Amino acid sequence: MRNEPQVNVVRQIPRSVWVLGCVSLFMDISSEIIHSLLPMFLLASLGAGAGTIGLIEGIAEATAQMVKVFSGTLSDYLGNRKWLAVAGYSLGAMSKPLFAIASSVGVVVTARVIDRVGKGIRGAPRDALIADVTPQHLRGAAFGLRQSLDTVGAFLGPLLAVVIMLIWADNFRLAFWLAVIPGVLAVALLTFGITEPEHEPRAKRSNPVRWQSLRELGLDYWWVVGIGAVFALARFSEAFLVLRAMGSGVPIALVPLVMVAMNIVYALSAYPFGKLADTMRHTRLLIGGLIVLIGADLVLARGTHWSIVVVGVALWGLHMGMTQGLLATMVAHTAPAHLRGTAFGFFNLLSGIVTLVSSVIAGQLWERLGAATTFYAGAAFGLMTVVLLLFHPTPAQSLHDLS
Repeated sequence: MRNEPQVNVVRQIPRSVWVLGCVSLFMDISSEIIHSLLPMFLLASLGAGAGTIGLIEGIAEATAQMVKVFSGTLSDYLGNRKWLAVAGYSLGAMSKPLFAIASSVGVVVTARVIDRVGKGIRGAPRDALIADVTPQHLRGAAFGLRQSLDTVGAFLGPLLAVVIMLIWADNFRLAFWLAVIPGVLAVALLTFGITEPEHEPRAKRSNPVRWQSLRELGLDYWWVVGIGAVFALARFSEAFLVLRAMGSGVPIALVPLVMVAMNIVYALSAYPFGKLADTMRHTRLLIGGLIVLIGADLVLARGTHWSIVVVGVALWGLHMGMTQGLLATMVAHTAPAHLRGTAFGFFNLLSGIVTLVSSVIAGQLWERLGAATTFYAGAAFGLMTVVLLLFHPTPAQSLHDLS
């Protein structure tokens, strides 16, 4: 009920969601130690430019999203989510040593692709598992909680990267080796800490990637997919936030602190806004998140001093907290239960393809027209998404109003 204390909502969230959140926390510590340093490593140690970095990040993120189609579909087909997620987290952990030994851009690309394949394998089954174990009226809070715990790892990772770089005199490779440890912990926790829930037996098991299944997902779901894809145009890789910080006069060892600032805001906002998604119209919250993203882009386009860059990065983190759990909730609400893995997979497929395009565009704009143009373009795509949400007819079911 609406007059229950907030703590009761937290207590009602299933234990498995908490465990999955902690798994995400450990893996994000591992990944963000590397990702917060990787653009600088590519630029300073391997001689890569902004265009190359944008291409690498775009390929990596698109790979993750494309693989989610197959892992999500396979989890529906097998009726099992956990072991696919374990396989994905294991690949992520195994990729970390490659960054430490990389002597060329090609090795970094290989490591990023392996890491993102792992992310793609685990993402859709994990999200479908959360939806499976959580009552519908708590799903926004559950996705928000997992995202918050994930993001705690996302700010601890860069913070640890700063400590390592300060103590060991900008030793990128040592930082990459140390990132292996929390990755292994994540795999162990998922393996031994989660029990797969019972699934109703299906009379006939068939491949869910069929035209009939795709039609069964319905117009409400495909509308959410379309909105997510347009949104992805406005959200290029966060590597460009690191590059912007590098140009603001901050010492190399302290650059990851901008990601700490972003992820602190992200972590603090993801659960409250996830809970809010259970009680308000989704389009209103999504438009609010887009407006914050536009503001972040404008601040980052105009500001060159480190203090202004931190403000823009914090706004970027707020928009993430407002929208990422929300989009997952919208997919969960609009997809049939037996096709949830497939639904998350196709949502991420299209978003991943668009993310590749947006990151490549961002890198080319950066090299040819300057950093400010990249962020102005992001603001323009964000405004385009707001206009679409305001004027395009929206399916009723996907945007239910519980208030």
